Amino acid sequence: MLRIPSLSGDPAHAGDIRRMAGWLAQHMQSLGLDKVAVMPTAGHPVVYGEWMGAGPDKPTVLVYGHYDVVPALMEDGWNTDPFEPVVKDGKVYARGATDDKGQLFIHVKALESYLKTAGAAPVNVKLLLEGEEEVSSPNLKPFIVEHLDLLRADVCVISDSSMRVVEEPAITHSLRGMTYIEVEVHGPTDDLHSGFWGGATHNPALALVEILGKLYNADNTIAVPGFYDDVVPLTQAEREMIAKNPLTEAQFKQATGVPGLWGDDNYTIRERVSARPTLDINGLWSGWSGPGPKTIIPAKAGAKISSRLVGNQDPHKIFDLLKSYIESITPPTVTVEVRLLTTGKPALIPFDLPEMQAASRAYEKGWGATPVFTRGGGSIPIVADIYDLMQIPVVMMGYGLDSDGLHAPNEHYSLGMFQRGIETAIVYLDELAHLPR
Repeated sequence: MLRIPSLSGDPAHAGDIRRMAGWLAQHMQSLGLDKVAVMPTAGHPVVYGEWMGAGPDKPTVLVYGHYDVVPALMEDGWNTDPFEPVVKDGKVYARGATDDKGQLFIHVKALESYLKTAGAAPVNVKLLLEGEEEVSSPNLKPFIVEHLDLLRADVCVISDSSMRVVEEPAITHSLRGMTYIEVEVHGPTDDLHSGFWGGATHNPALALVEILGKLYNADNTIAVPGFYDDVVPLTQAEREMIAKNPLTEAQFKQATGVPGLWGDDNYTIRERVSARPTLDINGLWSGWSGPGPKTIIPAKAGAKISSRLVGNQDPHKIFDLLKSYIESITPPTVTVEVRLLTTGKPALIPFDLPEMQAASRAYEKGWGATPVFTRGGGSIPIVADIYDLMQIPVVMMGYGLDSDGLHAPNEHYSLGMFQRGIETAIVYLDELAHLPR
């Protein structure tokens, strides 16, 4: 499985993606699953399979995972071939080992364990494995809409996240959404000679900086009117839960290399990076950046800006607010264009739901440690899509470590954690079986 270079973002590997999907389907068929199929989308295929032998009176679990990976080359800094798995010190080194081949395979092996021992699982299980997660899943939402009846379930479980240390498993109950925009400021028709025209021409690069400087208030809160209106306030219980997974100033500085902290002082560091919305400048361009001087007033300047969103912020509403505000603060000496590049909805799922608490008990019995409920700072848009479209809880049970090197050279996964993950997934199915349908 790890040897197949299933790179979803590289058209040259489209054949490997199909080979990976076929491999998974064949493996699932060998375990006795039904309706196993490699199902087409407008992009890479979805692999589906189910075991419904528990009957209609028992809950149905939908397992989501992705079999595609990001690129990996030896020159990136790998010590061994990223698509030739190597086991060293109890860890398997390969691209996709933890993100997400190893973690999705945990659920396949948990189901296999039931079928090969008891002959049946305590609940019904459906597997939905996609090949486009690493390119933002452009075709998964349409697939779900088209196949809602096929995918119908009582709960969805996803293992594509991680924990800080082995002794502190984490259940993610919230992920941030995204509004990503591009801002371009235009001045003169063409680049101008700064000696001839400087002093009377408003430099687009300067105008852009002036605009960007007004996006934040002096207290480091976002200045866009209405930006925080739909943010669900943190309850005291949520803040106490977040505090169980602290991030100290020293840890933050060590991890990031920054000389000092920044942000809204009303919130802890962990709250800022997971439970609060953001507005970040991701890129800037203008004028001449090559070697030597070139004394021009550039014709235009641009920036890419992303906003991480929390519940119940709407990505399109945030775009409208950003666009309106940026246009309102643009000097009349230049023009501005604000373009929407991509969006993703935030997901906020209560951690006191029975399915969430069942996951907590599963970690206690299978993993051997009580988990913490955490908010993830990143974005997995499909979580919100499943939650909204299917109206079922989505439980994110991570079985990896933050230090596994996902998306980085020498990605690896602990075989011991893989086995404990299988044990925990086995217990979770049993815990769900005791919940009302």
